[in-house]
Amino acid sequence: MALNNGYDARPVQQETAVGAGVQILLLALIGTAIGMGPAGWLTGLAFAIATWAVLSRALHRSRLRSFGAANRVTLGRATLVGGVTALVADSFQDSPPVSLFVGLTAVALILDGVDGKVARRTGTSTPLGARFDMEVDAFLILVLSVYVSTAMGAWVLLIGGMRYVFVAAARVWPWLTAPLPPSTARKTVAALQGVLLLVAGAALLPHAVNVAVVVLALGLLVWSFGRDVLWLLRTSRPAVTASASAHEVRRELVAG
Repeated sequence: MALNNGYDARPVQQETAVGAGVQILLLALIGTAIGMGPAGWLTGLAFAIATWAVLSRALHRSRLRSFGAANRVTLGRATLVGGVTALVADSFQDSPPVSLFVGLTAVALILDGVDGKVARRTGTSTPLGARFDMEVDAFLILVLSVYVSTAMGAWVLLIGGMRYVFVAAARVWPWLTAPLPPSTARKTVAALQGVLLLVAGAALLPHAVNVAVVVLALGLLVWSFGRDVLWLLRTSRPAVTASASAHEVRRELVAG
């Protein structure tokens, strides 16, 4: 009797569909509470649909048979990030309630430390889960930098855009895709970005202090990325040199 080894994607796909439904429900609650305009609705719905589509495709390609508790936490964070995204889009027409903006963002930032612990405790860490977590973090930082930039200037967008610039640069220079060694400093700097941007975005401190907070966030991020790029450059040189030497040997053998 042959065993059925076929992959059934329906269980995990159903969870992503539920996540999209919860996202739309959150948008409905926010919209009802504050009278959200078209920009907020459209941006929030676009985020929900894009998250569902990209995550569904990634899950199908990875062939995971169980979504996992850690990914559920990350999906919950993504739902909150979708709400924050809608509020930021709506802020270009009308200022959102500070308490709602701060509340959603703060919970999303707090949960950032939960999904990783759940994955390690349950032994369900996967490359997909780590990538999902990282992309949600990066997008939240981008959205927060957009929000803060409306009060401080376009230079704040450097914080949200730096990671995406790094990814784009890696397509030109493949040595940037090499794995980095674990670093507590890198993790700390990454975690501080959201906290510092939220402090500035809440506008509870004097403007000069908020500017100093954002400058500190940008300085730490430049230092962290700069340190990693220099490490990758140093470690890539021996490999590049060896590859070039091997190429020269092959050319000499062919010529000979």
